[in-house]
Amino acid sequence: MSRSVRIFVLLAIALAILLPDALAQKPPAPAPPPGPPTSTSPSRSTIPSSPNSQPSEPADDRVMFLGGRVATYDSSPVPNDVLVERVCNNKVRQEVYTSPHGDFSMQLGSRADSFPEGSPDPASPSSVPNKDSDMGIPRRELTNCDIRVSASGFFSRTLSLMEVDTFGNNIDLGVIVVKRGTKVEGATLSAIPYMAPKDARKAYEKGLEAEKHGKLADAHKYFETAVEIYPSFVSAWFQLGSVLQKENQRDEARKAYTQAKTLDSRFLPPYLFLASLAYEAGNWTEVLKLTGHILDLDPLNQTNITGYVVDLDPLNYAEAYFYNSFANYKLNKMEDAEKTALKAEHLDLRTHFPQLHLLLAQIFARKNNYARAIEEIQTYLALVPDAKDADQQREQLAKLEKLNSPTPTVEKPDQR
Repeated sequence: MSRSVRIFVLLAIALAILLPDALAQKPPAPAPPPGPPTSTSPSRSTIPSSPNSQPSEPADDRVMFLGGRVATYDSSPVPNDVLVERVCNNKVRQEVYTSPHGDFSMQLGSRADSFPEGSPDPASPSSVPNKDSDMGIPRRELTNCDIRVSASGFFSRTLSLMEVDTFGNNIDLGVIVVKRGTKVEGATLSAIPYMAPKDARKAYEKGLEAEKHGKLADAHKYFETAVEIYPSFVSAWFQLGSVLQKENQRDEARKAYTQAKTLDSRFLPPYLFLASLAYEAGNWTEVLKLTGHILDLDPLNQTNITGYVVDLDPLNYAEAYFYNSFANYKLNKMEDAEKTALKAEHLDLRTHFPQLHLLLAQIFARKNNYARAIEEIQTYLALVPDAKDADQQREQLAKLEKLNSPTPTVEKPDQR
């Protein structure tokens, strides 16, 4: 056998022996590139996520505490059973009792402070147990909530949290004023409707219903019938004046209001409407006289108010304070004008009087307090940006900002 043939045979024998071992040690094929996980992937949980899961709320968009103070309109101490409830979607979510001074505070999102029977709805995003009891609840959930205040001998009233324009993690509702269910000295509700004869009461109630539906002629007739049957019917005289004013019979309305206040000086609505007529006529001395009577009987006039007030009384005291302040301003009584205007601002929680901020701006400008005047005009423009005088107020704002800007110092020439 030739040399080359022997080498070939040896190589063939070596390959036959070593090839199986080499194949057994072949490295595994490379893994495929990563892609979307399949439903059978062991690295992903197959448990479906909760349909109620929501993205986490920003910390600054959650409300942790809700508080305020309850006061009585006759300045008497609050009873020891004043109950404050947070009612959401017609269900009580939380309840607390006020302190002896009327203060109350609710910690939102806390199991310890929640009403036992007021557990959240299963479908509510906040129904998932909160590990941190002090994290509060999303602000948007409060738009479906009311605050209800009740106590023995007092009318139960509610305040919609949707109407409270506040920001921050802690909401201060200010003073919530409640009214007794029985007539007391200084009350703005008259008890005379319940003392009137049956026919007078029936005519009075028909008049209220007609006025409610805009049937002024019918209301006029019913209220006249009521006072003819019972001349001491204070509420009917007042309602007759209201209808006459709506019918633009100002002189007749003034007579009806005057008769009402003559019969009962503690029944305040006629004073307010007479003040509005005097305000329209520019009779500032008369405005002060009428509103002064109202403010003398207003317990809040004797209180140092530092927060906003939720007025649950049917009389709009903010209007009385506004008229009083405007009259004082016109009579050049700046200190009195500022005092009552600030009272009106605290009472006007729902901003029925945007023009109040223009009045405050004028008062502050007269006192050279340009920074405060600027703030008040800015508030007015924020409340009514499309007001007829918006452009005029923006021009005034620019003038005040110029007056409020620091005067540049001019270097004096050397006198030597």
